[in-house]
Amino acid sequence: MKRVSTHVLDTARGKPAAGVPVRLERQESSAWRLLASARTDQDGRCPQLLPDAEDLTAGLYRLAFDTASYFSAQKVTALYPAVEITFQVRAAETHFHIPLLLSPHGYTTYRGS
Repeated sequence: MKRVSTHVLDTARGKPAAGVPVRLERQESSAWRLLASARTDQDGRCPQLLPDAEDLTAGLYRLAFDTASYFSAQKVTALYPAVEITFQVRAAETHFHIPLLLSPHGYTTYRGS
């Protein structure tokens, strides 16, 4: 099954980050094309961002997180208004889980399973 998913954890609060706007984009020539947009659920997850009609073809993809709106809703001043994670899909790869560990003044990510 082809899949792109994410999980956002607010490490400062020790809780999932619910309601974070997320966009999945694919680079086509020199521009980024929007494939899907969603908000993280109560568990901080977007379990499937790749639309059924889209193929997970080789190339560059990007997850863009609107962290400004999330931190604003928490009434927290933060350094990063957006986090963009660009990742490469190679031929025959079908599943990407890209978690985001987030705090008001830092973030990290990794390839999950």
